[in-house]
Amino acid sequence: MEMGKENCTAVAEFILLGLSDAPELRVFLLLVFLLIYGVTVLGNLGMIALIQVSPRLHTPMYFFLSHLSLVDFCYSTIIVPKMLANILNKDKAISFLGCAAQFYLFCTCVVTEVFLLAVMAYDRFVAICNPLLYMVTMSRNLCVELVSCCYLGGTVCSLIHLCLALEIPTYRSNVINHFFCDLPPLLSLACSDVTVNELFLHIVATFNEITTTVVILTSYLFILITILRMRSAEGRRKAFSTCASHLTAIVVFHGTILFTYCRSSSGNSADADKVAAVFYTVVIPMLNPLIYSLRNKDVKEALRRVVSSKMFS
Repeated sequence: MEMGKENCTAVAEFILLGLSDAPELRVFLLLVFLLIYGVTVLGNLGMIALIQVSPRLHTPMYFFLSHLSLVDFCYSTIIVPKMLANILNKDKAISFLGCAAQFYLFCTCVVTEVFLLAVMAYDRFVAICNPLLYMVTMSRNLCVELVSCCYLGGTVCSLIHLCLALEIPTYRSNVINHFFCDLPPLLSLACSDVTVNELFLHIVATFNEITTTVVILTSYLFILITILRMRSAEGRRKAFSTCASHLTAIVVFHGTILFTYCRSSSGNSADADKVAAVFYTVVIPMLNPLIYSLRNKDVKEALRRVVSSKMFS
């Protein structure tokens, strides 16, 4: 139903409806997300610490992985504590500036992760296709520059969306049918024409997805060709094992991002969007350190050494 302009007003705060308003689900949701967040913090900060204290992990691959863990920890922390507070409290308000800050920081982290996964694919390409030149090609300076570009790209993309969103003068309602301040549900409340905002959202998201996907697919095409040319079965197995965890993280993350931001906004289900959002804001940051540790012999060996040294020191 279309609402008249008399219902449009500037807002000082928003109300986040959250995942469910059913009182009987409050304790269950609180415990589930508290557990997931605990595993996320422990897994990602543990991965960063393990990489820092283990000389064997001081390679470009683990340098990028430590930044992936940092980004996962950051954007989970931007979302989950506020979500847990809203589950506990009847007051689900967030200030206008708080909402803008949450969206900006979250968007920065997500776009940074999109670029980081592409950089990690390039790193695997160099490691497998040019192993003798790997440490020369992926120098410390290049690694720092690539990671800096990822953070810069995330910051710039987020600033574009934030500046456009701040231009919206009035809203039909201050009630956001979501558990955090994401852009699509916010734009759906705007009184003014937000065609430009939606256009930039789809253009930026689609451009980032296409460019990073091309880098990833190209890297893995050359990796596959190189692996198939290997005469050693052990060499092929090791190469596949090295790439499997990264490919798993890419498929899970990009799948949910494409579902949420690169499709038409018409006929979108709010509940489906919430489920997808839970997946990439809460579940994926928990899964990434598990994927990379459980499937990675170097990480498991480094963890065993650290635990052993602490036990017998």
